[in-house]
Amino acid sequence: MVARREIARFWSLESLHLVSSDGGTEPSALVDDNGSEEDFSYEDLCQASPRYLQPGGEQLAINELISDGNVVCAEALWDHVTMDDQELGFKAGDVIQVLEASNKDWWWGRSEDKEAWFPASFVRLRVNQEELSENSSSTPSEEQDEEASQSRHRHCENKQQMRTNVIREIMDTERVYIKHLRDICEGYIRQCRKHTAMFTVAQLATIFGNIEDIYKFQRKFLKDLEKQYNKEEPHLSEIGSCFLQHQEGFAIYSEYCNNHPSACLELANLMQQGKYRHFFEACRLLQQMIDIAIDGFLLTPVQKICKYPLQLAELLKYTTQEHSDYSNIKAAYEAMKNVACLINERKRKLESIDKIARWQVSIVGWEGLDILDRSSELIHSGELTKITKQGKSQQRTFFLFDHQLVSCKKDLLRRDMLYYKGRLDMDDMELVDLEDGRDKDCNLSVKNAFKLVSRTTDEVHLFCAKKQEDKARWLQACADERRRVQEDQELGMEISENQKKLAMLNAQKAGHGKSKGYSGCPMAPPHQSLHPIHQRHVTVPTSVPQQQVFGLAEPKRKPSFFWHTFNRLTPFRK
Repeated sequence: MVARREIARFWSLESLHLVSSDGGTEPSALVDDNGSEEDFSYEDLCQASPRYLQPGGEQLAINELISDGNVVCAEALWDHVTMDDQELGFKAGDVIQVLEASNKDWWWGRSEDKEAWFPASFVRLRVNQEELSENSSSTPSEEQDEEASQSRHRHCENKQQMRTNVIREIMDTERVYIKHLRDICEGYIRQCRKHTAMFTVAQLATIFGNIEDIYKFQRKFLKDLEKQYNKEEPHLSEIGSCFLQHQEGFAIYSEYCNNHPSACLELANLMQQGKYRHFFEACRLLQQMIDIAIDGFLLTPVQKICKYPLQLAELLKYTTQEHSDYSNIKAAYEAMKNVACLINERKRKLESIDKIARWQVSIVGWEGLDILDRSSELIHSGELTKITKQGKSQQRTFFLFDHQLVSCKKDLLRRDMLYYKGRLDMDDMELVDLEDGRDKDCNLSVKNAFKLVSRTTDEVHLFCAKKQEDKARWLQACADERRRVQEDQELGMEISENQKKLAMLNAQKAGHGKSKGYSGCPMAPPHQSLHPIHQRHVTVPTSVPQQQVFGLAEPKRKPSFFWHTFNRLTPFRK
């Protein structure tokens, strides 16, 4: 029981980040809109062993727990997709057993009977490391009623303690997060604005995004959270209503997360110059911030919005249905999961429109409106034979986007060059599956065929695939296209006109004077010689692929792989 309390106390800390440059703890203050400050204590943090507050202390603590025979588990914040056998793949929400944490960036762990390396920044350590068994409240039938009653009472107390642990973690992480946001706004942004010769307004907007708006929002959220926190009996706290009241406000993170890759790129370009590296380090020291680089601080809002659903899911697990906050916690969990999904979807679409814009620029003889005028996602592509009204066959390459089906023709000599031949409005089309045999509309014998019929003009477009499985994929893709259009409407998923214009402008600049190539497959991260004690033949990756941090919730849609074939279908290659 003592070990359980010590573990719970340790895991309730926010990764032990609230540390001053000299290793001591710092008080945090919540600044309201009127400029007043309210101090908050960090009793749990102060109770922790001081050596765990030093850099690398978290890994030391984890390894000590493991060596003492404790099972240490972490939950995945984001999907980790890998093509490297030496890395551990998982999806958001998966539980990974941590077997070794000597390296601060890459840990060794087990998931589904496989052991491999995984990025430490992709997971969140579980607050309650020791789970209650399903039958912990039951006793054998021959036991006396008194013993059964005592067992149920202990089970209730344990569940209350575990709920207390989660509540305290939520409160502590919010307070630490506010400190990080204040340090960014006061330590970095304020100083950068004083040096107009080093930073333009546009550069600062790119690097820091709307983090000041997030800071303002989070202050209000924490104030309401504190009102609902029961300090004497934390397990009785009713915080679900706070998340529900502010759920619309959390959408502010979408803009920040979408901008984050651009911020990383802009910051990386500046960091190539020594004066900027020295400047940002001086800002950190002046603000007495912990020893984390600026890009690490700028990643915290992304990590935070990803953490909420997991925290609420764990809180729900230890909240009984009889608890007064159960229904609100359950609703808050779904709400925050939807917020994260919406942010991920918008992020995915922004990446998609850049690829679509570059694709359009590569097409010869493009006519009419830009593809981005109505579409934001490629759903399927491939070759089909189109049968004209006169019964002629035309071999074409088709690209199915949301709302549109684009037809292209390959060059006879350069098979990697495509010419624009037209498009169909999928919103106006009805899909009809055809059996092999004679089609009455065209009076032709067809095989592996389907047609699109206009709802307004009754015009018929007949297509034939080479194989039955090709036809099946097209039929499924057309169904997917309709479903995704409906989902986008329900989610209110829209890409702004400015973002579309910027994507086209960048694509035109990149493709000016030469074919622009790109690859859809990320390169595997480099490795170095650092081996876990029990697996000497494996090496650990040296860097965390932070650009993958936007896959919080398990995606509704499976990843698409046909972007990888674009360089064979269009003149992306020299």
